[in-house]
Amino acid sequence: MILRGGPAAPVLTGLQHLPADARPREKLLARGAGALADAELLALLLRTGLPGQGVLALAQSLLERFGGLAGLLNAGADGLKAVKGLGPAKRAELAAVLEIARRVLAETLAERPAFEQPQRVKDYLALHLRGLDHEVFAVMFLDAQHRLITLETLFRGTLTHTSVHPREIARRALGLNAAAVVLAHNHPSGVAEPSRADELLTGAVRQALQLVDVRVLDHVVVGGATCVSFAERGLL
Repeated sequence: MILRGGPAAPVLTGLQHLPADARPREKLLARGAGALADAELLALLLRTGLPGQGVLALAQSLLERFGGLAGLLNAGADGLKAVKGLGPAKRAELAAVLEIARRVLAETLAERPAFEQPQRVKDYLALHLRGLDHEVFAVMFLDAQHRLITLETLFRGTLTHTSVHPREIARRALGLNAAAVVLAHNHPSGVAEPSRADELLTGAVRQALQLVDVRVLDHVVVGGATCVSFAERGLL
């Protein structure tokens, strides 16, 4: 005689299988978002895991794969397509989170002078430049009160090199009626330490912009987990 059981119990991969006091949503509401670990915050967005892998384990594996929240968010919707378990809806949500963070910082920088909030400047640039697999050179164009007009990526390069033309920066600054700029570029290697070539380039851009009465307030190098400010280093 063969005994046939009922349907197998569903495997819970979301947050509902966790004890109430360990669920990220309840923990956030009770203690604030700052009490949550990165994996817990990410799990709130993902909501469900994969068969055999709970959502917290999935969140942790994603953080390890992309080198943390910054790397994950900067991978973008296209960069996440190859990740099993991340369908279009979840990829869109992650991309939306990054864009919201960018816009919040942009609004803040547009309201107050950039030099009054140097950490927010670095955070804003990191959200745009960190995690890229090629080098780019971007410029924050500022008005006469040093508030943000716009951030534009003007030059793109290879893994280790980008050709930058100071005259093009000066031309764009004039077109935007900018009074000052903050230069920025990334090091895909993850090491934010400025090179001698970075210092020479900064000098060349400063000279070109001086001719059109535009100040260079800073040059920020974005690496893996850190940003280096030329102004803070006394290199300007």
